[in-house]
Parts: sequence; structure tokens; C-alpha cells
Amino acid sequence: MKIPSPTIKGVLTIGRFEIPYRVYENDGPHLICLNGIQQSMAMWQGFVARFAADYRIVLFNFPGQGKGRSVSGSVRASLNEEVAILQEVMETTHVNQECSFCTASWGGIIALAFASQHPHAVKRLLLGSIGTKPNQKMTEMIRKGCMIEQSDRAQIADLIIESFGQKLPKAIKKKIGIQFHTLSKENLQSFCEHGLKVISAQTVSDHIDLKNIQVETVIIRGEEDTIVDFDDVVFLSSQIPNCQLRVIKNVGHFLHLESEQVFDVYRDLLENRITRSYNALMPT
Repeated sequence: MKIPSPTIKGVLTIGRFEIPYRVYENDGPHLICLNGIQQSMAMWQGFVARFAADYRIVLFNFPGQGKGRSVSGSVRASLNEEVAILQEVMETTHVNQECSFCTASWGGIIALAFASQHPHAVKRLLLGSIGTKPNQKMTEMIRKGCMIEQSDRAQIADLIIESFGQKLPKAIKKKIGIQFHTLSKENLQSFCEHGLKVISAQTVSDHIDLKNIQVETVIIRGEEDTIVDFDDVVFLSSQIPNCQLRVIKNVGHFLHLESEQVFDVYRDLLENRITRSYNALMPT
């Protein structure tokens, strides 16, 4: 499927950061996608190809992602800074209150924090591959990765793929290798610092008032996700007032990057066809 070109491309200066963004104009509902750590707008190309004909889509990079950068101080942004960046991007790109968020991994944490602070600014949260805390495998992977010499970036990419990217297509695995090979020293250091911060932190509820999130929320988990425990996801969904959990078979942490069939699940959720019978059943 052909990927359309963005209608608007720009770079925002927000506080001490420069944030590149893209807008794919459409008269349909607004959709904004939030990347996971060390991901970039490129991870949503399949989303754009599938949904740009029906939705107005906004993409952007947080600091340390793609060409998102700091003009002063550390490239690593705090959670509050990331929420402020999201708010500024939404205001600049005129995202309305009927907007849905589609998120990956850490992007879901930012979405939860935003929805807690701004309960009426978004309509729906579709949170992919999110939990309250890293599991043992993720913790071990982060610690091992931070011990690898930064000059050996290929080994870091291999560790990520071996730990939770086994089901990715070969083309995506190759892109991850290229991404880490070309990653700046500053961004790589930020990646490691963030990982260490994640495993030293407590649960999401210690930093975000989950009970204040009133919008429709769906947590989407790949059944074969090795770094987000199922019990933890169930607990997280129970802490958010208006939340459902969808578990998708035959995919892991990277969801739509592993199988295009996941797009059908997202379309059903975006169109509120949540009773449709698809291969997204709770494990027995």
C-alpha cells in the first residue's frame, strides 16, 4: 500500500527542544501517534498508508527520537516535558478534542499522563504494548544493554531483536540495525539513561493519577510480548476507570510492525466496532 506524502512538514521549538512533525491532512477524525523509546515517526508509515484516507494524522518525534533534539541541556526529556511537548504539538497542528491517540510502549505512558492532566483534551486512548513496570526480562535486557560498549552498536541492536523483536519481519530487523549504527552518541546515551530510569522507577500509578483518566481507553497487548507481563497489563487496565483490554494472538511487543492484520483491530477500535469477531481473544 502506497504511503502518502505529508501535507505539512515542520520543526517546532518547544522550550529547549526542537521537535520535527508531520501532518497528513484529511476531513476525517483526528489521530495522533506517539512513538516508543528510540522509535520515530517512521514506525507509523504502515498506519499512515492504512488510515490517511479516512483520518487526519499527526506524527512527531520526541527528543532523542529521529531528528528530535535538545538545543540546550540533556537530550533526555522528563515525563512532564514530554507531556508539554505533546500539548504544544496538538495546539500547533490544531488537533481537536475528538482526537484519538495511538501509542507504542513508552508513548502510552505519555498519553496516560496527558489524559490525567487534561481529561477533556482527547477522546480515546489506544495504548499498545504498555504495562505499569518493566518485567524481569526487560530489566535484564536493559542492564545488559547498558553494559555494552557504545561503540558496539550492532550488538545493542541484536540484543533488542533477540529479547523482544524475534517476530519482526527481516526488513524491520535490518532497519533497527541501521538505526543503531547511525545513532548519535548523545541519543544512544539518552536511550541507556532512560532504560535505567525505567527499571529504577516504581509503578505508573506512583507518577500518574490514573483515576483521573475519564476518556475511553483500550490497552492492546500482543499475546507473545515477552517484556510486558500479562498480569501487569490486567492490573493496569483495572486502575483506569473506562478501560478495556484486547490481547492479540500471534504477535509480540511490536504489534502492527509484526503483522498487518493488527491494523484491522485498530480500525475496529477507532470505529467502535469492538464486538467484531477477530483473532484478538483473551488467553484461556
